[in-house]
Amino acid sequence: MRTFAEPIDLPPPYTLVRLRESGDAFSHAVRIAAESGAGTLVYVGRFDLAEFAVVLEPGEPLRAARHAFYAGMVALTDALRAYAPPNKPVTIDWPDAVRVDGGLVGGGRLGWPASAKEHEPPPWLVFGAMIRTVAMTEEEPGVHPLASALELEGFGEAGAVQVTESFARYLMLATDKWQVDGPETVAREYLGRLSRERQVSCRIDENGDLLKRRLGTDKSERHDLRAALATPSWLDATLGGPRL
Repeated sequence: MRTFAEPIDLPPPYTLVRLRESGDAFSHAVRIAAESGAGTLVYVGRFDLAEFAVVLEPGEPLRAARHAFYAGMVALTDALRAYAPPNKPVTIDWPDAVRVDGGLVGGGRLGWPASAKEHEPPPWLVFGAMIRTVAMTEEEPGVHPLASALELEGFGEAGAVQVTESFARYLMLATDKWQVDGPETVAREYLGRLSRERQVSCRIDENGDLLKRRLGTDKSERHDLRAALATPSWLDATLGGPRL
């Protein structure tokens, strides 16, 4: 497993901004987004976490541009799948939590300017992520049965650097699919990674909301994406990382 001091290989057009271990990639990316521009990727060198955030500049109105969150989540899960052991499931709890074989390892989040209008293109978006690579707790295995780390799930040499590099490449692919085939294509890929609910069908609305319908009924249950993104479900603000 490479350490945070080793180089990170990012393809063009990414520009790397590297922070020390005490930094906050998401907050820093939000602060510099207006000046730094699209493709800026902020990385925090931590032994136990893959922590990074990337600046995006979508051309769509904000209500539609939030689909970029789904592109980020597809890229994040693809980055993990690239290193996952065979038949090890990597799934998403809507909208933002990532699990490996049922154990919470982290998730994604999305930021935009507070002044941005729903029906106007935002000057920038920031997609940020944290993935727990190493379990740092000294407690016995099984104390936190719903939490996990890549090391515990058999990801071998896949550490923070590898996950970040892989994410950057897969985000380019997801963004290309969005631009060529439309956001519906990325939304379908995202839905294919959701934790399954029996007898429930799901679709993503044009503004990013999740619509769930129980089979045999004609009534859909709406889950507001904007409201859900306000507080990341997977993040423990006190710990500064994914929940245990």
